[in-house]
Amino acid sequence: MELNGTPATLDQIKTLALTNYGHFTSMLVESGKVRGLSLHLQRLAHDCRHLFNTELDTDRVRAYVRNVLTGDERTVARVTVFDPALNLGTIGSEADPHVLVTAREASRGEPSPWRLQAASYSREEPKVKHVGLYGAMRHRRTAQREGFDDVLFLNPNGTISEIATSNIGFIRDGQTIWPRSEMLPGTTMRLINQALDQPITTEPVTLADLESMEAAFATNAATGVRPIASIEGVEWNTDHKAIHELRELYADIPPEQV
Repeated sequence: MELNGTPATLDQIKTLALTNYGHFTSMLVESGKVRGLSLHLQRLAHDCRHLFNTELDTDRVRAYVRNVLTGDERTVARVTVFDPALNLGTIGSEADPHVLVTAREASRGEPSPWRLQAASYSREEPKVKHVGLYGAMRHRRTAQREGFDDVLFLNPNGTISEIATSNIGFIRDGQTIWPRSEMLPGTTMRLINQALDQPITTEPVTLADLESMEAAFATNAATGVRPIASIEGVEWNTDHKAIHELRELYADIPPEQV
């Protein structure tokens, strides 16, 4: 764990817990390369302008990420941008964002299918990947304690938006369908859309529409494409041909050197 390229101290990072104001992105690094690295950096720059009214030096971010990488292992690197000097009373001050980089070993093999519980919830400022995860984690905890793997969020009008920390897509008549909703457009979702040899289809999707879907999947930078086994009482074949094709499509996207 490094802050601005040097080992971080507890005193430096305590603001993340006590003030909880900042933003982040997580990426899978394989042999020093990342699929969608440019998209991750664009997200960081956009969110930094939005939260701190300042520009982020993304070349500096890349150097900090390189600092924490060792060897050729698969690593999930998380870049968190926050200002250690800001507290509850001074949150309106001019900001000097710092860059915290943490790394953990990535899981190997294909991700296991998920069973999702639906819950009515909308993340605050969904298009920003901010560190305010209480609501999402509270609903994930409830879902897991009731025997599910994760939680699927529903808007007040009953339409589907996203999973707690992933996007969700569906297959119908061989077509990839994304929910039309306010959500965080993930890097994996965006890369797949760029690579798909078909028009991008979005539409409002409700729980009542799930029976018409042939398959469902989740996308996340750390795990790629994950099949969805069920949402509430609707179940799907997790070995669907389209899921394999999406995985192959994603695997063929050239990664970028950090």
